[in-house]
Amino acid sequence: MKGLYLAALALIIPMDALAWSEADLQKLRTTGQCADCDLSGGDLKRAALAGADLSGADLSAAKLWAVDLGGANLTGANLSGANLASADLRAANLQGANLAKAYLTTADLGQAGLSGADLSGAIMTQAGLQDAELGGANLTGAYMELANLAGADLSGADLTRANLTSARMDGAVLAGAMLHGAVLLGARIEATALEGAILCNTVMPDGTSDTSGC
Repeated sequence: MKGLYLAALALIIPMDALAWSEADLQKLRTTGQCADCDLSGGDLKRAALAGADLSGADLSAAKLWAVDLGGANLTGANLSGANLASADLRAANLQGANLAKAYLTTADLGQAGLSGADLSGAIMTQAGLQDAELGGANLTGAYMELANLAGADLSGADLTRANLTSARMDGAVLAGAMLHGAVLLGARIEATALEGAILCNTVMPDGTSDTSGC
């Protein structure tokens, strides 16, 4: 069964992937594992990499559109500037990963582990982040319009200037979260969820501005 999986993987990953290290790309094709590999700029769109070990790998600016990374180990990986639109990252471990300015529109990150991850400037329009672990994550300037954050743990996260317009946040935990200049216009969120959050010039769901934490 494993042999069939690896054979399929070799066919799915494009041979002309633009990675810095062809040896690392070949390793990923043949084993489905590539911790600390250099795959920066690689073309891995639609690749079947569920459960792969890519911890510490450099995937900066990689083309990962619609890739299947469900349950993958991406702890400490560099995904800055990567295109992960429509990617499947359900239950993936992205703790401490660098996703700064990554493109995650409509990506599925449900139940993903993102504690301590850098998502500053990331584009996450309509992304699924339900029940995701985002404690202590850097979401400064992230664009999360219409994102689904239901049940997500955002305790201690930095959401300074984040755009959460019309986001679904029912059941989310925001204790200790920094919301300076964040926009929550039209967001679905219980008032109790904001208890303990730091609000300063924060645009609330009803359009009013909360300066209680300034």
